[in-house]
Amino acid sequence: MASIHDEEVLGKAYDSRLMKRLLTYLRPYRMQVVIALIAIVLKAGADVLGPYLTKVAIDKYLASHTESHSLLDRFLSPRPLTGIAQIAGIYVGLLLFSFLLEFAQTYIMQWTGQKVMFDLRAQIFRHLQGLHIAFFDRNPVGRLVTRVTSDVDALNEMFTAGVVSIFEDIFVLLGILVIMLNMNWRLALITFAVLPLIFYATSIFRRKVRESYRRIRIAIARINAYLQEHVTGIVVLQLFNREKEAYERFEKINRTHMDAFKDAIMAHAVYYPVVEVLSATAIACVVWFGGGQVMRNLVTLGVLVAFMQYAQRFFRPIQDLSEKYNILQSAMASSERIFKLLDTTPEIVTPASPKVPAGPGRIEFDGVWFAYRTLAQAAEEAASKGETLKTAIEGTGDLALEYDWVLRDVSFTIDPGETVAIVGHTGAGKTTIISLLLRFYDVQKGAIRIDGVDIRDMNLNDLRRRYGVVLQDPFLFSGTVADNIRLGSHWIEDQAVENAAEQVNVADFIRSLPGGFGEEVRERGSTLSTGQKQLISFARALAHNPKILILDEATSSVDTETEFRVREALTRMVEGRTSIIIAHRLSTIQRANKIIVMHKGKVREIGSHQQLLANRGIYWKLYQLQYKDQEIPTPAVIAANEYSTTGVNVSADD
Repeated sequence: MASIHDEEVLGKAYDSRLMKRLLTYLRPYRMQVVIALIAIVLKAGADVLGPYLTKVAIDKYLASHTESHSLLDRFLSPRPLTGIAQIAGIYVGLLLFSFLLEFAQTYIMQWTGQKVMFDLRAQIFRHLQGLHIAFFDRNPVGRLVTRVTSDVDALNEMFTAGVVSIFEDIFVLLGILVIMLNMNWRLALITFAVLPLIFYATSIFRRKVRESYRRIRIAIARINAYLQEHVTGIVVLQLFNREKEAYERFEKINRTHMDAFKDAIMAHAVYYPVVEVLSATAIACVVWFGGGQVMRNLVTLGVLVAFMQYAQRFFRPIQDLSEKYNILQSAMASSERIFKLLDTTPEIVTPASPKVPAGPGRIEFDGVWFAYRTLAQAAEEAASKGETLKTAIEGTGDLALEYDWVLRDVSFTIDPGETVAIVGHTGAGKTTIISLLLRFYDVQKGAIRIDGVDIRDMNLNDLRRRYGVVLQDPFLFSGTVADNIRLGSHWIEDQAVENAAEQVNVADFIRSLPGGFGEEVRERGSTLSTGQKQLISFARALAHNPKILILDEATSSVDTETEFRVREALTRMVEGRTSIIIAHRLSTIQRANKIIVMHKGKVREIGSHQQLLANRGIYWKLYQLQYKDQEIPTPAVIAANEYSTTGVNVSADD
């Protein structure tokens, strides 16, 4: 069954468009690449001269042939022992020269490959940071991690081993081809007679390996995604005793990877012996035909021995080219996925000529309609799960029939310095309002304005710099406590960090840690309680001195004692700031200047705590369900309770 974690089946064996784009990453290092290519050419020349030296030694000294001539005759001594010593010295010199060239090109290309990987990973991460939140809603983390790790590694292998080796193999093949044809074209044709069979075996090998490598890449993506999801959710996994089931499912995914690799191994295990047998057959034919030529004095013994050595060397690059084909094909697939990611255009961007609001910070929602997805997308997702789409659509015009609305015609204003609470049942659209205010998403209809300026016309950094946000699930990064409060804002001094911690009643706890504000925090703050992480998140928001403070269910996961500390801190935090509080616990928002009640994506009630209780609407019912016994009854509450006992029942849908 298809999974969201599956990779796209992309990639040709070679795509000139992708290769041209890939080579642009080598431009900053073109001098190093040129040096490496020169080293490759020289090394290929040094490698093909070895058998030729053997031919000269045999024909000139060991089995002297009066008609034998070579380019080295003028440099070699006529005395056999001296001449052989000279040839041996040249041979050793070529080996040392080849070693130095191999070292140079390997070091340079590996260094260049690491530089390209560094640049590419930095570009991908920078691009990911600028993408809109909706992109991450649709793409699992495991797939994105694969882009930065496995896919970039595949490109590095192509730059460091694939392209370089391909050039080297081609130069060696051309050199051997020219020398063999020049020495004896008949023996050369006999050597090349097995090439059609080798090409046929190679085509089968490529097809089998290509399919195996495609399955391997899909399995790796699934493994990365599965590991990321289940390691992150290990607490839930162990809580519900699902270790065995999770292991069995992982074993299936892992086995898929192993089976794909086994098929690739089988293809290699068959292909290389086949090529070896065919090359040995070619050498045997050379020995048989060439031996007869030697017996009839048509070919020298040195030529025959050289041909045997060249035949052995001729088929090795062909084997290497087959392997490099797989590297190239894998790199093409990886590059296509990487460039598809890099070509993803952010939907939320700063306009070319941003506007700056001039005012105290009045927030206005004007007829806002918003949907995370279209009805077509919702229907497609439902169909993939075997479900029927059941969505009630309200509104007028074609636009209303196109989207699966989450917010519908939402309008309200928040004046500067006000503390406004947003309440409602789960799924009413409370958190969506905050996401739109932060411009994580853009509205389909209507507008959100700050001091009369549409937030879509504002600089994105300037807009978000106005906010200090505390989320329901506090997220801490690896680093010190102070780093988590400062969060990379180097303009926040140490004293400001400590003052923020003091104001949210967490400074005493931090100072009790062995390292104080320099105490190391592990991944996601695993060594701290939820309440402690939440208080540090409060300090983070306060340290940035925001104009607008947003608390999204910030006290929903803390204990009662911590909640009291948070409520005490809130009293100080909201002074002189516009504050927006989303809460299920109505005890935290009773002092708000204004309470907005959301229901089914619409604003149903607006007023103060006492006004909404007196209205006996949705807020009154929420209050009845939660905290009516925690507060001294007011006349309005008493009247509302007496009214409810007469048999009149207020529905949350009213």
